[in-house]
Amino acid sequence: MDQRLQSAYAGVAGAGTSVEQRNRVLRNTYWLLALSMVPTVLGAWLGVATGIMATMGPGMSAIVFLGGAFGFIFAIEKTKNSAAGVPILLGFTFFMGLMLSRLVGLVLGFSNGAGLIMLAFGGTGAIFLGMATLSSVIKRDLSTMGKFLFIGMIMVLVAGIANIFIQSSALMITLSVLVIGIFSAFIMVDLKRVKDGEETNYITATLSVYISLYNVFQSLLSLLGIFGGSRD
Repeated sequence: MDQRLQSAYAGVAGAGTSVEQRNRVLRNTYWLLALSMVPTVLGAWLGVATGIMATMGPGMSAIVFLGGAFGFIFAIEKTKNSAAGVPILLGFTFFMGLMLSRLVGLVLGFSNGAGLIMLAFGGTGAIFLGMATLSSVIKRDLSTMGKFLFIGMIMVLVAGIANIFIQSSALMITLSVLVIGIFSAFIMVDLKRVKDGEETNYITATLSVYISLYNVFQSLLSLLGIFGGSRD
């Protein structure tokens, strides 16, 4: 769903990058990632409050999501080295929050919905901290792993689109588990690329990690809603 193709085939472009530069890119990535949560929450809140996403069917929602997401990602890649890069990235995260509002609204329909959302948020945070720690201690090159993850992501994306028409609960659960595994690993790979100097643009790095976190959170929330939702 993003610039994973470039990440999967990254070489050693950052071999000559200084430690200071790498740390600066990593620090800026973390700060921008934290900032991106604000428009995401605002987008989700607006979507739930207005019910705008609830008026769309699954097929139309998928078209809007894919069209909007790829459009934003293309714009971010084109402007990542200019002053417009950060505002466009934040606009993208607002859009993603809006797209998430349909699921958030459904979960809030449970009596324990707010608790499930906080649990999914905490679980996503724990996964991020775990993957960030692993990216610091693992010394081996993860580029081969990135290639397999990219292939897995494409397969999950295709299966997810197919399930819009199949409407299989079992397949949805399976895909949610796979998404959590694949994108958790992507967080580790992408952060390690920054730490190794292979990714030197913090906007691109933030985009990659944000998409992974978004998918992990969405899948966790879906699973919690399926298995932990209560109508009492």
